Amino acid sequence: MGGNNTEPFGRSSPPTSSSPFRSPQPLPPTTAADTQASVYSSSSSSSVSLASPSSVLPYVFLFIFAACVLIGFVVVVKMLGIVRRQASIGGSPSTVLSEALRVFRPAVPASRNYSSAKEMTVREALNSALDEEMSADPKVFLMGEEVGEYQGAYKISKGLLEKYGPDRVLDTPITEAGFTGVAVGAAFQSLKPVVEFMTFNFSMQAIDHIINSAAKSNYMSAGQFNVPIVFRGPNGAAAGVGAQHSQCYASWFASCPGLKVLMPYSSEDARGLLKAAIRDPDPVVFLENELLYGESFPVSAEALDSSFCLPIGKAKIEKEGKDVTITAFSKIVGLALKAADILAKEGISAEVINLRSIRPLDKATINASVRKTNRLITVEEGFPQHGVGAEICTSVIEDSFGYLDAPVERVAGADVPMPYAANLERMAVPQVEDIVRAAKRACYRSSQHAVAA
Repeated sequence: MGGNNTEPFGRSSPPTSSSPFRSPQPLPPTTAADTQASVYSSSSSSSVSLASPSSVLPYVFLFIFAACVLIGFVVVVKMLGIVRRQASIGGSPSTVLSEALRVFRPAVPASRNYSSAKEMTVREALNSALDEEMSADPKVFLMGEEVGEYQGAYKISKGLLEKYGPDRVLDTPITEAGFTGVAVGAAFQSLKPVVEFMTFNFSMQAIDHIINSAAKSNYMSAGQFNVPIVFRGPNGAAAGVGAQHSQCYASWFASCPGLKVLMPYSSEDARGLLKAAIRDPDPVVFLENELLYGESFPVSAEALDSSFCLPIGKAKIEKEGKDVTITAFSKIVGLALKAADILAKEGISAEVINLRSIRPLDKATINASVRKTNRLITVEEGFPQHGVGAEICTSVIEDSFGYLDAPVERVAGADVPMPYAANLERMAVPQVEDIVRAAKRACYRSSQHAVAA
């Protein structure tokens, strides 16, 4: 059903007549002269006969003995060095002995953690967040198509089935309406399911459970019970998968009261926001991007801590600027940052805001930035009509209209179903040059003027 980044493992062929593992054939009888000749022969491409085992064994034993002596010498020297070092710093006899005996202890394999990593892929960030939350709370479980035995269509759940077992990592049939309903029912009973859709395009099969059951139940019960559930998976355009597998559902789910909608960009976003989503008492739609799974991002020491969590509803200023504000989310944040670098070379200082949270939307951060830069560009890959950019534009018009020095510019996907052809697909989603042109228009900078500057 969904995309798959991995190739199936090939199967080895059974041994043939030329296989090196075929049964050994009996050698013809040879004379001593033949044996001596074969040992010194280097021109023949056939098998070389060896000297008798009885003549080789003494040399083998001598080699093993010499190796043991050498290893023992190295160990003794190392122990003496440790003893000398501990004695020089005033170590007690027990400390000296303990340090010396460390030489003989086997190396303990490191457990799976990312504390020494300086960079992490988004895939690793999501996997580690799931792992840590499942370890911390036995009520958390994962379910979806191919999340167990196959370890996830995109390997997000790699290793989780082996660690937590089939009771907490559940492979489901290809029936989104069925397993999503089961998960919502489990959340009604205070469990914390994480539902993986192979692509959010398939969540359309389960929209009734997401909207009518999960999102509205807290309000309809007058707050008597919560629905702690996470719906996660790849969202938006990938590459060459056509209209039915390329839609962005940010504005769809963000228009529904009762849902929280998160969209990570970096590895730190993915870790912190997924942890926040799992811990939240209300239903969260967690929209990832397939093309970001393999991207590596630097992560801070704080983000690698198991207690790390990002606040829901808070945007991040990825790059500060003073001339124009650019809002973006998910994969588009990377395009906005590239556009900001190009604009900087042309004398335009762009401030890039990574929204992170679509609902609730951090309107305060957006309006504060616009009041500083006096210009706004909204960028998204979804359809322009009723999009996230339209909501941001309305917020700024309502709260900061008097600060605007230019009309708000919206950069969005084309208002058509996603084409399959690669050249048309590129035209249907925002590109770096589209953002640059919009920023120049907002700053009243033509291309000719920018070159002259």
